[in-house]
Amino acid sequence: MSVPQDRRYAQTHEWFKLDGRIVTIGITQFAADELTDVTYVALPSVGKEVQAGTSFGEIESVKATSDLYTAVSGTVREVNTRLDAEPELVNNDPFNAGWMVKVECRDAAPLEKLLDAAAYEKMISK
Repeated sequence: MSVPQDRRYAQTHEWFKLDGRIVTIGITQFAADELTDVTYVALPSVGKEVQAGTSFGEIESVKATSDLYTAVSGTVREVNTRLDAEPELVNNDPFNAGWMVKVECRDAAPLEKLLDAAAYEKMISK
């Protein structure tokens, strides 16, 4: 499984893509495959403040319910509303159409502590 090089990865299998001050967050293909068929994604409202290291939402599948975590603090600026009607986007295209939220971060420095693509691939290959 190939993971995009332009992101950072948490050990909890979320990915973070920085564009200026906006961080797009989703889950990895590995996480989506482990969950199997995603049936529901609970996401915060636009304008909600999120704190690094805390849960910002929940993802449900036929197999399990898991919390979604953020590595940055900031304000939710956009939510992927397509997931309301099409939660399977998380399984089918987790790195693109299946993104979860976009957060305007106050400080992107915590992203530097996350795994790069090579380190994440090594972690999931064990």
